[in-house]
Amino acid sequence: MDDHNNHSFTQALAKRIRLHAIRMTSLGQSSHVASVLSMADLVAVLYGKILRIDPKRPNWAQRDRFILSKGHAGAGIYAVLAEKGFLSKEMLDTHYQDGSLLCGHVSHKGIPGVEFSTGSLGHGLPVAGGMAYGAKLDGANHKIFVLLSDGECDEGSNWEAILFAAHHCLDNLVVLVDYNKIQSLKSVKETLELEPFAEKWMSFGWSVLEIDGHNHQQIASACKQVPFKKSSPSCIISHTTKGKGVSFMENSVLWHYRSPLGKELEAALKELTQE
Repeated sequence: MDDHNNHSFTQALAKRIRLHAIRMTSLGQSSHVASVLSMADLVAVLYGKILRIDPKRPNWAQRDRFILSKGHAGAGIYAVLAEKGFLSKEMLDTHYQDGSLLCGHVSHKGIPGVEFSTGSLGHGLPVAGGMAYGAKLDGANHKIFVLLSDGECDEGSNWEAILFAAHHCLDNLVVLVDYNKIQSLKSVKETLELEPFAEKWMSFGWSVLEIDGHNHQQIASACKQVPFKKSSPSCIISHTTKGKGVSFMENSVLWHYRSPLGKELEAALKELTQE
């Protein structure tokens, strides 16, 4: 099977998410564009092929739930929701500006398709675990997906939630970790080493798969396999590149907080449109 042919739709969607994010963070002079770029492929596959959602019925009871726990990358979720028809693309131009509903950190207030406001790291997975537990108690068959950053795995609240999910056999819960190896001020390795990362999740009772977080075939295949093991929550450790898609942003700590303006904006848009 040819990866490009089979995944051209989600690859095109990922490119549009990246383009939207570059423009949005420039217009509002906001941060975290590199964090959006690293997760764009994961988000594109989830919303393009995996999640059971309906923009005409954002509160449909049987929908899958998605929580962006790394809420600082909210521009990417607003972008994909606009692409899927939950909100207008014109609204994206208001991102991070006074009076806008599109906050810098993702917010559910007035935004159909956003399940939960996040920004303080370590909150998304505990809430997702509660949602998964509630779904089990209700006999519901939808899944709950949550996207974590790697630096966010420094938070103790996540490890409490990881224990809770395994203890209650929440095989309707799926974590994707955007493992781009860089957090706010320096590398993950220098800040607080996570390795052996997969082994930590497994020792807490999770089933784990490691993938290339930019390979759409691998992302889709992993998401379609969940749960990897009956009665076990699933973790997809997705190896990614911070700033993926824009050469001068890739693997750079600088672009965690920097806004693309002027010639940098032009260069970033040019690279993404020429891919």
